[in-house]
Amino acid sequence: MDKSIKNEKRLVIGLLTGIVILLAVILFSSIFYIRSSRPMRQAEKEATELAKQYANIETVDDFYWFTREKTYFTIAGKDNKNQSLIVVVPKSGEQVTVFNQADGITENDAKEVVHSNYPDDNIRKISFGMFEDKPVWEVMTTGEQGNNYYLIDFKKGNELKAIQNI
Repeated sequence: MDKSIKNEKRLVIGLLTGIVILLAVILFSSIFYIRSSRPMRQAEKEATELAKQYANIETVDDFYWFTREKTYFTIAGKDNKNQSLIVVVPKSGEQVTVFNQADGITENDAKEVVHSNYPDDNIRKISFGMFEDKPVWEVMTTGEQGNNYYLIDFKKGNELKAIQNI
């Protein structure tokens, strides 16, 4: 009888210890995630405020973080006239640029350009920014030999640059 009570106590203590450890892992993982995503959320918040100020953006559809020669934060959304706009904010905060989405290709069009040129690549991420003073879509893919980056011209839809097998 005493042996079965001791075994039950050990089982309960083991379960409670396991639950405490699991809760601690979840707690620390959550704290790490929140702290690590803070710069992204802050950049999105500031870019959204500037997009509202400079382009009357009312609805935000997407946020992009683009880094090539410089870092840009981009807000894609609709203004108070329901026009689809893309607002590019340099990290420095100077010279905000606004593009009408109808004047160039969409994110899906850029993906299609890459997919038609590189059908074996799997698209991982897409961003919008400025490269050599031109608005571009950056499409990141994974191929058989590594990671690839393609810059697609926003206005013409042609490939401007390819960096492969990184």
